[in-house]
Amino acid sequence: MRNSPSIASISVSIATAGVLLVTASGCSSGPSNSGQAPAEGTPSVSPSSPTTTPAPSSPPASTTPSAVTSPPPSAAPAPAPSTPSAVEKQLAALSLEQRVGQLFMVAAKATGAEPGTMEALTKYHAGNVYLSGRSKAGTAPTAAVVSSLTGTVSAATTGGLPLFVATDQEGGYVQVLSGPGFSTIPTALVQASSGAAKLRTDAATWGKELRSVGVNVNLAPVLDTVTSPEFAPSNAPIGHYQREYGYDPANVSLLGNAFANGMKDAGVAPVVKHFPGLGRVVPNTDVSSNVRDTATTRDDPALEPFHAAIKAGTQWVMVSNAYYDKIDPANIAPFSPTIMDTMLRADAGFTGIVLSDDLCSAAQLAAWSDADRALNFFGAGGTMLVCADPTSIPAMHQAVVQKATADPAFRAKVDAAALTVLRVKAGQ
Repeated sequence: MRNSPSIASISVSIATAGVLLVTASGCSSGPSNSGQAPAEGTPSVSPSSPTTTPAPSSPPASTTPSAVTSPPPSAAPAPAPSTPSAVEKQLAALSLEQRVGQLFMVAAKATGAEPGTMEALTKYHAGNVYLSGRSKAGTAPTAAVVSSLTGTVSAATTGGLPLFVATDQEGGYVQVLSGPGFSTIPTALVQASSGAAKLRTDAATWGKELRSVGVNVNLAPVLDTVTSPEFAPSNAPIGHYQREYGYDPANVSLLGNAFANGMKDAGVAPVVKHFPGLGRVVPNTDVSSNVRDTATTRDDPALEPFHAAIKAGTQWVMVSNAYYDKIDPANIAPFSPTIMDTMLRADAGFTGIVLSDDLCSAAQLAAWSDADRALNFFGAGGTMLVCADPTSIPAMHQAVVQKATADPAFRAKVDAAALTVLRVKAGQ
């Protein structure tokens, strides 16, 4: 993002043979235009087992040489209707406008939210927010800012559902919150030198500081593998700012996930980013267009850190804004069903929130209108859209509501994404 170096009935549920099927479907890197390192975020239903109907008993043996026709087995009983879960009931109680609101994470300046942010939270039902920019105010003033945001929750705004409140507290050049009560966090490359055990302990401390002010999601860690120390200075989004945990996937996985686990220990959800990786690109998608990765493949070893995070239960994965020529050259990652549905859902088995990087201010998105950015992202399988510019929210929200009203297949995607957000909010 620009602030970062560069964050009723349920129509989605389709009853088929008595089994409830729910289709569920990521802030970037790089310096701001001003040269300041940005702050990224400036961050299943398992089908029930089928019932086996016992085979009908064999008919009695015939006592005559003539063939005996067995009576047809009795028809299997119709499956019992599924009972809606608590989160399905929550979804059913939300209007379409409120469901769409759950799919947005809007920026709020860490020093105090501006009117556009408050309008997104109240008028457009945004269900999630992230603290952006930089604040040196410390914990007490930050807690007051968070309280002003969470105070917008009501039956009319989010249907009473709490906000996810995120920020980008990676460390080094990407640390949104500082001042009294917040630690000074080193870069990921320096964090890595402490080893996995100490890093997990340190991350838990940093996470508790976030939790103390009401932040429950951290748009970190970076799990991108930069190809080498020599290439790192040329890798504008990651290596240039020492945001990498190392130069091979095994070390990045061990150390980056130690940070993630420390955040979980503190009760803060980590967001692993930027799938499928920004460690091989040169320009930064925040300030350049047509940024392409020409090497990463669908089964690339550099995916290992993300797969490990998913296996460990991470519920948030942020996708990058780059093109991936060997995966889906026609679509940037947040518009790519191959990356979000095939690679994350099918290949990696991910059932949580597929989060975009900033889709509102990044130069990579300049070719698309605000409305098309949102429609393309959700249409391709995204779950939650990060927007660094609150003034873009009205057009995005209205476009999604209008298309969901007119297009049942798109409405199903919206409802599935909203249900995924509600499940994660409920801790499922």
